[in-house]
Amino acid sequence: MIKLKKWIYLAVVLVLFYYIFIVNIWVTLWVIASLYVAFKLYKIYARNKLRKISSSKELFRESELGLFIALVAKVAKADGRVQKLEAQLVGIMFDDISAIFPDKDKTRAILKEIFNEEKDRDDDTKEIAHSLNKLLGRSRLKRKQFIEFLIQLAFVDSGISSDEDKVLREIVSELNVTPSEYDAMVGKFENMLKNKQQTMSLEEACKILAVNEGDDMSVIKKTYRKLIRQYHPDIIKSQDKDEAYIEESTAKTQEINQAYEIIKEAKK
Repeated sequence: MIKLKKWIYLAVVLVLFYYIFIVNIWVTLWVIASLYVAFKLYKIYARNKLRKISSSKELFRESELGLFIALVAKVAKADGRVQKLEAQLVGIMFDDISAIFPDKDKTRAILKEIFNEEKDRDDDTKEIAHSLNKLLGRSRLKRKQFIEFLIQLAFVDSGISSDEDKVLREIVSELNVTPSEYDAMVGKFENMLKNKQQTMSLEEACKILAVNEGDDMSVIKKTYRKLIRQYHPDIIKSQDKDEAYIEESTAKTQEINQAYEIIKEAKK
């Protein structure tokens, strides 16, 4: 009986669609035109919104991305200094974000200013996270994405230190994420990296970077940077990816970094 009702409903819907969108071609064309105009208007609105945000550092600082960059600075500097790979990934993140704004150079300069100002402050982490939480509204997905990016940043050097963990817990608390949820996220990263950890030979390292043992270090460094840029987690593109995207990108980034360090050591 239930299945019969479903088939009846489906038949009614198909008949309605037939008469509305096929028989009445003018209605169909009107709907298509309306959707096209709506899409164009949305693009104009989005572009103007981005232009307004990037018009000043103050406005950008109050936006989702500005607040997120401030939190990135807190995590990156949590253990005393911004590590080399952390700095590289933060720089690439600046490129990813600024690429969607009309004035890329100005936006990148603003991002860098916000980062440099916030990395040396440790008295406003809760306040910034609280402000971000307000802007995120009910979006659990965005909260998770932002937190996972912060976790992967802490993981890229040598895992999460106690100082990084302290800052991260402070942030997730303000973002209304429970300690158990945070522990589960960290656990997924730890398990993934344990599975990836292995003794890597020089030959395997060269294979991962697609270089030869005899290549000049400048060539190897150029290839390394290109791969890091290619496989790093992208905060903008992640919105179209599945849950495993950030974890897989982090694992690949660490593998590339491990290979580079082995080759660099062998070249000494």
